[in-house]
Order: sequence, then C-alpha cells, then structure tokens
Amino acid sequence: MPLSYDHIRTSVDRYLVRQPHESEQLGALLEVLERTGDGIANRSSFTGHVTCGAVVVDQLGRVLHVVHLASGKVLIPGGRTGPSDDSLAATALRELHEKTGIPSESVTPWPGYEAVPFDIDIDIHDIDAHSGNDEANHQHVALRFLFRLRTAPEAPVVPREEEVGGIEWRTVDRVTSPTLREKLLKLPTAAEPETANASALIYNDRGEYLLHLRDYFPGRIWEPGMWSLLGGGREPQDTTLEHTVRRELAEEAGLDLADLTPFGTEYATDDVGATLPISIYAGRWNGDPRDLRLTEGVMLAWFPPDDLHRLRIADTTSDLVRRHAAGSSASTAAKGGLAPREEHGASPHGTVLNVIGVHLYLERPDGTVLLGLRHPDSAFAPSTWHVLAGHCEQENAVACLIREAWEEAGLHIERQDVDLVHVVHHIDGAGDRPRMGLFFRARAWSGEPELREPDKCTQWRFWDPAALPDNLVSYTRVAIGNILNGQLYSETGWPA
Repeated sequence: MPLSYDHIRTSVDRYLVRQPHESEQLGALLEVLERTGDGIANRSSFTGHVTCGAVVVDQLGRVLHVVHLASGKVLIPGGRTGPSDDSLAATALRELHEKTGIPSESVTPWPGYEAVPFDIDIDIHDIDAHSGNDEANHQHVALRFLFRLRTAPEAPVVPREEEVGGIEWRTVDRVTSPTLREKLLKLPTAAEPETANASALIYNDRGEYLLHLRDYFPGRIWEPGMWSLLGGGREPQDTTLEHTVRRELAEEAGLDLADLTPFGTEYATDDVGATLPISIYAGRWNGDPRDLRLTEGVMLAWFPPDDLHRLRIADTTSDLVRRHAAGSSASTAAKGGLAPREEHGASPHGTVLNVIGVHLYLERPDGTVLLGLRHPDSAFAPSTWHVLAGHCEQENAVACLIREAWEEAGLHIERQDVDLVHVVHHIDGAGDRPRMGLFFRARAWSGEPELREPDKCTQWRFWDPAALPDNLVSYTRVAIGNILNGQLYSETGWPA
C-alpha cells in the first residue's frame, strides 16, 4: 500500500524545522499535501506525486548523478514511491539500486539525516502526460535524502539501460540542482570525530529515566527496535553540542529543558565497527511523555534503573543511567566517561532486535476484559482468542493503538486516557523473530466493539479474567494475569 499521508507530512515538517526560511517557498507543496491527502503517494492518483532521490557523496566529496534518457538531463537518481516502500528514505535507496546498481548496503545515511530530507525540490511544476499513457498532467515533488558512499559495490555499477544513459560523479560546485548545491556547499565534508553526536539523559524526581523506543528499521536507523536516549548528530548551525542536543529534543519530541549539564561520554559502535563518541547531557523533567509530540520512533516512557535489565537496551546506555542514578562524581565523568564498548559487552547490533507490537487491555467497570477471536486463516495465532493488537507503522505506539482500536473495532480512544501497563518480550517458535509487546490500558473510550475487519477477527467478547478461554494466546494470558497483579514485565519463549 502507498506511504501514508502522515508519514509524508511528518517528513516535510521535520525538514521545515531545520529549514524554516523555506516555509513560504514550500507553500505550494503544503497545498498539494492538503489537497491530495494520501493520494499524493499513490501511482493511481495523478493530482500529485512524491518522488525521492538519493544524494550519494563518495570519499572524494563528489556527488552521484545519472543521465536521464527521456529528458536528456543530468539528475540525482530517484523516482516515485512504490507499494513495497516502507519509508521515503527506503524509496530513495530502492531507486538508487534500480537506476545505478549500487546496493543499499554500500551507502549509509549522513549523520543527522537518517530520517530527515536533506533537500526538497521547490520547483514544483506540471509534467506533460506520457505519450501513450492515460495519465493526466500532474505535479512531482522531490524529497532528497543524503547518503555517504561507505564501500565500493562488489559488482560493477551498471545503469538501468531503459532509463539511464550513464553515470557521473560531479564535484559539489557542479551539482545540477541549485537548492541542493547550495546546501552541499555548506556541509562539512566529514563529521567531526569527537564532537559529532549528543544525547540527553533525562530523569525525574521519582528517580526514573526517560527512554526512547526506536523504530524497527534495520540498516536505516541507529539501534533499531531498542530503548535509547533522545539525541542525534551535530549539524552546521549548531555552535555547541548543547545546541545539538537541545535541537534534537525539540525536533524529536517538542521538549525544552530549563537546564542541561554535561555528564559524560558514551562510546557506541556502528555497523562497520567504528567507535562513535556521544556527549551526554543530563537534565531534570517531571512531565508526562504522553503529552509530547513524538516525531521519530515508537514511544517515550519512564523507567526506574532496576528495570533496565528487562529492556532491549545498549550496555553503555544502561551503564550511563545506573551511574547517574548512583550519584557518581563529576570528576569521574570528566576523566573520560565510559570505557569503550568492548569493555561493556557486545555491540547493540549483535543484540536480538524486536518487532514492536501494541496491545489493548480494555476492562469494563465489571472487571471483564475484551478479547477477539482471530480468523481461521490468520497468519498469526489462527482460531485463538487475543486482545486487540497491531504493529507500529511510521507512528508512535499510542498513535498506533488509537488507530488499531478504530480500524479493527470502531472504538474511539483519546491519548490522555492511555497508560502503559505491561511489556512482554516473547518469541513464537524456534527461528522466529522476537517481538516486544506493549500492553496499554484505556481508562476511557467511546463506542462498542464491532467487526470492522472480519478477515482478522470473527467476534469480540468481554471475558471474566477468572474464566478466560482455553484457546487464548499464551503470552496474552500471562500479560492479563500480570496486569491484574501490577507486574510490569514478562518474558516468554526466549531461548536460554
């Protein structure tokens, strides 16, 4: 299915946070988004199309271009979104491979631009209908993502003959797009090794720490499917690393802290084995994460240090939290922070990652709990009872829960009425991908359960927790029991 309107609009919003001076210039794009909604990413809708380009910079600072046969122009490789693309950046990588033969594993996102467009083509114009095609005139909007050529492809780079007549590596001053050329000329040729990244260690008066559950996009974001600190890479406009972390907090969560204090350094290891120092700033905040507007990742939640061992979290991040909680002296932090990762266990990229799912624990005043009987042809747990559930799609966990409740059962739930009540780590069988199940309780809702997706669920029913059905998904039974007993975690089916 095409990428959602919300994903496209969020990407544009992130871009405008970094390029606010382009708001007026991008007015036409915003109008297209408002007018066409989801149709802007759909090939069957011709009022407007999103195209995505891959801006690839090699080790010499040159930028990849292709000769487009149809127009004769020299362009950045790119094209329209496709039904199999799960993000705009994924579209750019797919088009890069299709048009040049360069595989996605040969490039890496430029630090700080993993999920944010580097440039948006503001020259929005009508495209003539293709000869022999039923398409009407329509508009194209180009979102360009920035990548660094990490390794030379093992196979020769071969352009797609029916579309591409050749490949050129151009110096930045010869980049064909004026807007892209202007931004690249301001970009440092390499990230500064000791001052490239900063994160925030946020704590409250209850002794809890705010952690960020990242999206599960292996190969495209740092530490996918793991709990981490909010933060990111330094950008040219950041005069200090404190400015970096404050900007990231504002962009990712709309969060502004009164005070941030340097705490130490976390040393992380990337996919190619390079050690990345991350400057850590500590700050106090006593708010509710549900009130924040999360633009990246799945969710934000408070955790006490004693519960960290139950989470999928990097060893260095866990150590940072524990050291802060123990009240270590500033002099210890000043002497270099944490030791390199090899002294603290395996890299997070060797850790088992999780598919992230949301689950609704819906309890009536009489104590009965809502369960649904899954369709016999369901790919997961056919002909068994389960709570209403789904998987996150380019959205945070609470937004996913609200969407799934409406789509599957016609229930309307407000954000302020949702609480995280249980986390279960489980695996369904030998060789299956591990899953992280987040159970949320809705304290209030409107509507009665209805069968809106009968191919997934054949009936809804409220059950007495003391008399649950025998054919109930096993971890759901465990989770309901733990929720009633006030236990936050459970782990089932994990290999020793």
